[in-house]
Amino acid sequence: MTQVANRRSDPFLSGDYAPVADEFSNEEVAVIGEIPKGLNGTFLRTGPNAQFEPLGRYHVFDGDGMLHAFTIKDGKATYSNKWIVSAALESERRAGHALFGGMANFVIPSPEERGDAGIIKNTGNTNVVHHAGRTFALMEACPPTLIGPDLTTLGEFDFDGRLKGPFTAHPKLDPETGEMLFFGYSPIPPYLRYHAVDAGGTLTRTVDIELPEPVMIHDFVTTRDHVIFFDSPAVFSIKSLMAGGPMVSWKPENGTRIGVMARNGTEVEWFETDNCYIFHFVNGWSEGNKIFVDACRSPIMELDLNSGESSDTYGIGATLARFTIDLDSKRVTWDQLDDRSGDFPRIADSHVGIKNRYGYLAGFREQRGHLFDFDRVIKYDLETGTANEYKSDGVVGEPIFAADPNGKSEDDGWVVTHSRANGVSEMLVLDAHDLSAGPVARLVAPQRIPYGFHGAWIERAV
Repeated sequence: MTQVANRRSDPFLSGDYAPVADEFSNEEVAVIGEIPKGLNGTFLRTGPNAQFEPLGRYHVFDGDGMLHAFTIKDGKATYSNKWIVSAALESERRAGHALFGGMANFVIPSPEERGDAGIIKNTGNTNVVHHAGRTFALMEACPPTLIGPDLTTLGEFDFDGRLKGPFTAHPKLDPETGEMLFFGYSPIPPYLRYHAVDAGGTLTRTVDIELPEPVMIHDFVTTRDHVIFFDSPAVFSIKSLMAGGPMVSWKPENGTRIGVMARNGTEVEWFETDNCYIFHFVNGWSEGNKIFVDACRSPIMELDLNSGESSDTYGIGATLARFTIDLDSKRVTWDQLDDRSGDFPRIADSHVGIKNRYGYLAGFREQRGHLFDFDRVIKYDLETGTANEYKSDGVVGEPIFAADPNGKSEDDGWVVTHSRANGVSEMLVLDAHDLSAGPVARLVAPQRIPYGFHGAWIERAV
């Protein structure tokens, strides 16, 4: 059970961010509307759910991971949830209280206290991915955490010792080769490392990439032939972190550049661009000697990773933009595609690295919404430049595309997301053809689901 008193009245530990204590296993849920016949599988999402009162200032990114799963089979649905039991959380359970600090107050427990855990708590609270028959919970500062069929934590996974260092929270699954492509960034050399895992689940490729300084790179882009990294001036400082200062500082004088590397190469070609920060990319693809990248672009990194005092008022100013990287002229241009603020973009998995027509974003009710305060799902037709959206009475999460197994077009399927409205947590099922028509089905959770981050639609039951 959770033991969080929230003595500091932290906004990320109260209201709909507050952790929940109960774990459910295959609890049948009420369905409002009708689940489409072709929709069978599991909607799995991770997010923060602190089990113990934090040692000091708390950031939502610090919370212990909890998995939430809606599993659908033949028109019926169940809900399950479990904590991701990291080695660090196990040590805290033995102690009966928090031992590890977070981004705002980095604390390293003694070796005796932390036991088998490292110096960073591997919460697995950021994303999940399913590849080669394995399901992983992800946190970008650490290795992936292997999750069992019943959501049980099986432990950190290192691909038979081949993985050295952290694993991004945003790997890419190539729909043509079956590969999983990913990277790890680090505040110590090598600052960036790229990897590829083949369709059978074997890590086959690792490339070290040198950067001038250690920077925070949350996401990246792949195409059929290239991997693309944005080196923005969000700079790490271990010295500052250990002294209780900012973990990441925005240093615009360093500039922003885009690195392009052939997927089978080792050399990165760098292209200068205007300063910006991108937490999440929509997709990338190539046409001749031009690479196109769609992304949620902010002119600066606005997310304060260190303050626990005003964390409910972080501004998110990301808008949809398209970058064009001309490999012949060595120039980068970019265009803003919409003036609505939004993030957490997704596309059909069948089009990762391939030119896509449609993209789905979580949007804000205001031009600059508060962190995770998404209240709408926007579908963009990037070919016609049009959009339609579903507007919620409450808050929605990341929109994930679930393909119709009998579909033929890119948008044949559904968009699934978490929703919290009028005191009720639900899984929403929207017809991807027309989001504005509203949910075709609502799956009512047996308890409140705290706001969270990313997830996946898995066509088999987890």
